Amino acid sequence: MAAPSASALARRLEKSVGPLSSAALARMERDLAWFRELSAADRSWVGLIVQNGIAEFASWVRNPTPMSAVAVAVFGNAPRALTRVVSLQQTVELVRATIDVVEADVDRLLGPVDGAGAREAMLRYSRDVAFAAAEVYARAAEVRGAWDARLEALVVDAVLRGEADEAVRSRAAALGWESSSAVSVVFGYAPDGTAAQRGDISADAIEAIRREARQIGVDALCAAQGDRLVVVLGGVSDLDKAAAAVAQHFGAGPVVMGPLVADLPAASMSARSAVAALRAAGGWPTAPRPVAADDLLPERALSGDGHARHHLVEAIFRPLARDAVLLETLSAYTDQGSSLEGTARALFVHVNTVRYRLRRIEDVTGLAPAHPRDAYTLRVAVTLGRLRTPEREL
Repeated sequence: MAAPSASALARRLEKSVGPLSSAALARMERDLAWFRELSAADRSWVGLIVQNGIAEFASWVRNPTPMSAVAVAVFGNAPRALTRVVSLQQTVELVRATIDVVEADVDRLLGPVDGAGAREAMLRYSRDVAFAAAEVYARAAEVRGAWDARLEALVVDAVLRGEADEAVRSRAAALGWESSSAVSVVFGYAPDGTAAQRGDISADAIEAIRREARQIGVDALCAAQGDRLVVVLGGVSDLDKAAAAVAQHFGAGPVVMGPLVADLPAASMSARSAVAALRAAGGWPTAPRPVAADDLLPERALSGDGHARHHLVEAIFRPLARDAVLLETLSAYTDQGSSLEGTARALFVHVNTVRYRLRRIEDVTGLAPAHPRDAYTLRVAVTLGRLRTPEREL
């Protein structure tokens, strides 16, 4: 018997769209547990896609169309939100179940000759449907990625401006933020690139930072702001380790980490310190990378950061000023070029006494006068304290 013409086969398939669609949905109801768990509305949309797919198959048999036309015909009416409910893998299962039903039932509905022609056509059509599904999900992922990037930039901006209210927390949660404590803001520069390329380069760096954050078990919100990259880290147990993991993806120049704060709404305080530290980092060219914002307190104070000046005075100078002997010993030690013997002669005390007092200074301030960097911080703190405190109060 001669093979049926494309038009004749298409007409017979069009008459069988209803039975084939019902059989395909019954197969899904029986075999796919996740399909049974969908809401009534979502199942209705899936049913429409199945019906469109079989109906389009009949049209495709008469006149094969490009993949883009198949995508519009089969998936065009379904809401974009359905791609969040039904995964690409599940869509492939839907296509497979529909093909199985068509192959199993076409002989009964169309007869053996037309059925053989329909099965052969289905093999080619199913390929186009599979590619069309992949295209639909790729476009949805691209749109979702662009939306997530804009939302993430808004959340980071709100955090930096100190406007992280409950609405911002909710948006951060939608981006995968789960941390409720131990938050730090890391600042640095974007990787080098021309103005035309910088957006793509920053996006690549941000994606690499997210991967690093996932590997070490911390949350990360990232955004590019001009030539700078901002990373908000959450759930941090070891700030040095976490900052070092992401710092390698910043561009050349300093990378500074703000102090740990309690939660996301308080992250603006960490960001403020980090911004001031990044601005002042040029004053310490040999600083480690990354460097803690509090390790740059002297440079921040000299660059005009009032918070840094206040911290140096209140946390270092005033505790020393409560013990005039310690303050006098520190001043003599720095004036004598960190010489124990010179300090002992200037104070008319034994060298061991000087050693004891220096250990006391370290106990009080957490800074060792014998360490060059700590000595610098101590000297700046004492200078600022004396400028703010009348001589008669010392």
